[in-house]
Amino acid sequence: MLADAARSTELAVAQNRVTAATRVRFQAVALLVRELREQVKTQDQSESQRNTQLTRIDGIATVLARAAARDASLLGLLSEDAALLPGAGSVMAELRQAAGMPAPPEPEKSEVEPVAPGVERRVVPQSVIARQLSNPFLAPDYSSAAPRPKARPRVLANWELLGPLLKSFEQAGSGVSSCMPLPPPTFLAGLAGPALMPHQAQVVAAAADGHRTFLLADEPGLGKTAQALLSAQAADAYPLLVVVPNVVKTSWAREAQMWTPTHPVTVVHSDGETVDAFADIVVVNYDVLDRHVGWLGRHGFRGMVVDEAHFIKNKTSQRSRHILELSDRIRARIARPLLMALTGTPLINDIEDFLAIWEFLGWIGEKEPGPDLMEALEETGLTPVDPDFYPAARQAVIELGIVRRRKVDVAADIPARRIADLPIELEGALGRSIRDAERALARRLLRRYHSAVAARDEREGTTTVGIDHELVRQVAARERQDDNENGSGENVFTMMRKIGQAKAVLAADYAAQLSHNVGKVVFFAKHIDVMDAAEQTFAQRGIGYSSIRGDQTPRVRQKNIDAFVKDDDVAVIVCSLMAAGVGINLQVASNVVLAELSWTAAEQTQAIDRVHRIGQDQPVTAWRVVAAQTIDARIAELIDDKAGLAARALDGSDEEIASSVDVQLEALVGLLTDALSESP
Repeated sequence: MLADAARSTELAVAQNRVTAATRVRFQAVALLVRELREQVKTQDQSESQRNTQLTRIDGIATVLARAAARDASLLGLLSEDAALLPGAGSVMAELRQAAGMPAPPEPEKSEVEPVAPGVERRVVPQSVIARQLSNPFLAPDYSSAAPRPKARPRVLANWELLGPLLKSFEQAGSGVSSCMPLPPPTFLAGLAGPALMPHQAQVVAAAADGHRTFLLADEPGLGKTAQALLSAQAADAYPLLVVVPNVVKTSWAREAQMWTPTHPVTVVHSDGETVDAFADIVVVNYDVLDRHVGWLGRHGFRGMVVDEAHFIKNKTSQRSRHILELSDRIRARIARPLLMALTGTPLINDIEDFLAIWEFLGWIGEKEPGPDLMEALEETGLTPVDPDFYPAARQAVIELGIVRRRKVDVAADIPARRIADLPIELEGALGRSIRDAERALARRLLRRYHSAVAARDEREGTTTVGIDHELVRQVAARERQDDNENGSGENVFTMMRKIGQAKAVLAADYAAQLSHNVGKVVFFAKHIDVMDAAEQTFAQRGIGYSSIRGDQTPRVRQKNIDAFVKDDDVAVIVCSLMAAGVGINLQVASNVVLAELSWTAAEQTQAIDRVHRIGQDQPVTAWRVVAAQTIDARIAELIDDKAGLAARALDGSDEEIASSVDVQLEALVGLLTDALSESP
């Protein structure tokens, strides 16, 4: 049946009678032949039988190839990512039934697109299908296209220019600015989120003025996320696609809710079962991009942000190809989309790696500058043989949208020390076990509370209505006392240790990214197994590290401190909160990663003060990794509240300074109160 259908298509091509129905039939046969070939490969039969069937299938494929060679309109239908023609599904069903082929299994939660062998399956979430059905005709938008300049003689027409462009950055002298001219920070009115700092508002103002491509290379800690989100709002670049590393996926969603609360955000997890395709902002991490690149390319995005854009430096990698494919599709449909590449990596290091970023932004093509950059280079009237070409070319690239500020450059804008929370989602078996343990603890607290209420009501002949908050505190205090006395079972201490273990690799990954971007990083943890996991991660990433632990001799301890301070190859120092919280000077770094939470604000402050001390000439940022939707997040809030209380006490208030016992107790009180509020 398939062979006859293929030959009828070939005959139509030979007689120059190719119609829409012919193309539909051609595509249906091609897809079924591909499907049949995979079935034969996996069937339980002898080698000779399998080879015989594969030979027959190859014969049909040869007929299709001959037809496609004679009619180029058929050739595109053979590609793996070709869109299914209207009616092709029905023809496939008819041919499959006539040929006796089994019907394919229906996907439970998503449609599966055909992809090349070796590539992870692609999916189309049901929410995306619903959006596509609601707007089946997604027309291109060229309304904002700038008029092309009049043609004129091209001085650089036959020059190879990518090499000279890279050379123009390599030759830049010290002190030469790598930042495009930015407008005054006037775009501050009407923001729904927190107030912007002046250096952030400048980028937003540029987007509001019509600038549409940015290589935002500010140092970490200067708020690139907020700048990107608010630039999208200023440019009305919705829907907006945001591609990020997994460790900051949840953080991006939270930042979007904070800075642009009127624009719904959705996060793509795994196969996208929970995706809201009608959201304005879609956040996806690099690791699952291959599954979703198909529908993302057809979604009609008007803007795209790539965070930690140095991840795409290798243009031959799968994720780099996907990023470039998506940006190409967006530019093909939108005349001037908002495209932003975010990375803190200095521009002068491994400058060849930035070719992929420039290509993503549309500044260059595969082998030559893009139209806007070529026009700017032509306006110089210079060629690569002219010495003045290189500074002019460098400036031409910068003015396309390179923005680079260091902490020291905008020190007046930012506090000398700040704590930035980095919320993460705990996934997998360990994440599930932590959530199960938290629910088990809540149930145990509930049983204790209800037992106490019942005993009291029976004793006093009363009926308790609502939540008795004093009794809640008594139950929580007894739970904490029992934890200290027997130390067995799941309790707040064991849960926090499990959470630390679950966060270890993600926190280390983030510290590794920071070290690439800003140099030396101090990594703090409470437990030895968390430190071990972090050090193993750094070793796998090829990042030099030293460590400070409680079991080290003073000589070893000082040797490891000196290695971090003096050796350029040692980028990270892994520190125990207890062993390294006091008495050492690590101000060679200005970034701290807190992989596990302290029980007190004072302990947290002591750790940060290893970096934030006299002699530090840069603002310090402490990145606190917090497990979202767990008791970890509750404890982070309590620590902040107690820190504020401590500050007021030091300023003259007669409030008491909180201890670690208070934080543990308040965490249990909050857990029980929430459980009582949710229970019938």
